[in-house]
Amino acid sequence: MLHLTDTDLKKLVMHRVGNKVREEDILYSKAPVNFDYSIKDLLLRYFLSPFKSVEYYNLSHDSDIQLNEVYNYVSQIFDDPEKLYEQSVHLVHHLYEQSEHPRIKEGEFYVVYFTDCIIDDEVTDAVGLFKSETKDTFLKVYPTTDNFSIEYEDGININKLDKGCLIVNTEREKGYLVSIVDNLSKAAEAQYWRDHFLQVKQRTDEFYQTENMMRMCKQFVVEKLPEEFEITRADQADLLMKSAKFLKEKEDFAIEDFTNEVFQQPEIKNTFDQFKTQYEEEMDLEISNNFKVSDEAVKKQAKYFRSVIKLDKNFHVYVHGKRERIVKGYDEERGLNYYQLFFDQES
Repeated sequence: MLHLTDTDLKKLVMHRVGNKVREEDILYSKAPVNFDYSIKDLLLRYFLSPFKSVEYYNLSHDSDIQLNEVYNYVSQIFDDPEKLYEQSVHLVHHLYEQSEHPRIKEGEFYVVYFTDCIIDDEVTDAVGLFKSETKDTFLKVYPTTDNFSIEYEDGININKLDKGCLIVNTEREKGYLVSIVDNLSKAAEAQYWRDHFLQVKQRTDEFYQTENMMRMCKQFVVEKLPEEFEITRADQADLLMKSAKFLKEKEDFAIEDFTNEVFQQPEIKNTFDQFKTQYEEEMDLEISNNFKVSDEAVKKQAKYFRSVIKLDKNFHVYVHGKRERIVKGYDEERGLNYYQLFFDQES
């Protein structure tokens, strides 16, 4: 896990990058930014406080990692931090070349060299790439002789980092350990930062394994099982609940224990094994049969495991346990399906 509490900011270069489609230019700085200690803490807060997720990535390339531009430029900074300015020029130009969607905003682009980052008890350095695209309006209030004066000024809110990437100097041969922040892009233009500029893929770790296992389980229960077996929505809700419960309670995941406890029936377990192979091929990923469970991934995916039975547009039944207390039937007189719910007390 990445710890940034004692991280120090050593060097900073800033350029302004426009939108290539709108023929906006790059405004290059002439040298690294000079800053004093009074502003360093604010800069550290602005750059690093958003990095709270334990979902990590690696820089990648389809054929050779050396052909990933960001990997190449950042590697040269790690080899010689004095090259920060030189490589920042290459980086901002590379970003500009990817800024081809008309909705991409111009903004300040920062290349920052950090030291004293801690990852898994190892102290190392990191390169941060950040872009600010939005400006907030701030009121400035001044006391006068017998009153107050109010002015306004547009500026960058240090509590709202728009785009950020922290590349930690570890796992170099795999494309470094990378953490990403993107608080603005929600549509097609989102691809330019993550997919086109950085070219990252999710890091294969316990978060990756746990998240993909849970996604696969949900798809199996919700989509595959009804194709192969007679199964009620109550049964599906029960299986989703058991799947989430298993992962919440285990520190180590073993697929044999999981299928024995959750699916139990041999024919369903066999179908699950076949579905896993098919899912991995279609999604181009590999989910291990044994891995350390990531609590953070379980929390992230658990909200999609809500066991809800939707009955027309009239009722939603939330199932939290005790499947045996739900009975489905058919009323021939009314021509309607029904559920019976048995309980001790209502509240």
